[in-house]
Amino acid sequence: MPATPPEHSRAAARPVAPAPLWQAGWYAPARRCPSPNVGERPAGVAVDLLVIHSISLPPGEYGGDAVPRLFTNTLDWDAHPYFQQIRGLQVSAHFFIRRDGALWQFASTQARAWHAGASSHRGRANCNDFSVGIELEGLEGHMFEAVQYAALAALCRAIGTQHPIRAVAGHEHIAPGRKQDPGPGFDWPRLRRLTGRPGWQFP
Repeated sequence: MPATPPEHSRAAARPVAPAPLWQAGWYAPARRCPSPNVGERPAGVAVDLLVIHSISLPPGEYGGDAVPRLFTNTLDWDAHPYFQQIRGLQVSAHFFIRRDGALWQFASTQARAWHAGASSHRGRANCNDFSVGIELEGLEGHMFEAVQYAALAALCRAIGTQHPIRAVAGHEHIAPGRKQDPGPGFDWPRLRRLTGRPGWQFP
């Protein structure tokens, strides 16, 4: 009769539980890069809106580190002439999706990021209080990459497991006349189809 394996051998054979996808509003698949430009959400407010933005720094230039540096207050304002127009700006978003689909996170979804500014959605002002802001690397009016749509849809679904999301809107929809992103180059029907959430409201 074979000898009984020692206890440590039996323990080593037990399956290891996978790490949770979410911890305190931080999404494990995203590259974590905390921003200081965050605050607390008002007590008792449900996070039920996703706001889609587009950003590139300088405008139309992709792949650099200017956007993460902007969101972390480390941007060299003298590195490019355009940066003088936004010198001293303190903003953030919860997520940033690069042209290649890479995902960054700058704020817990439980926190209030500074992405919407003066805004209103369906009669409710101050969208930062009840929304998650997602930035796509791109230029308003231009097209976005297939991998960005795939990453965005997966992220939207994942956020929907943590918060009672009811609607998705563009920055242009919650701040009309002041903002134009993500613009006419963004394919809203495509996002709706990929997200697969028929109960959510889309533009």
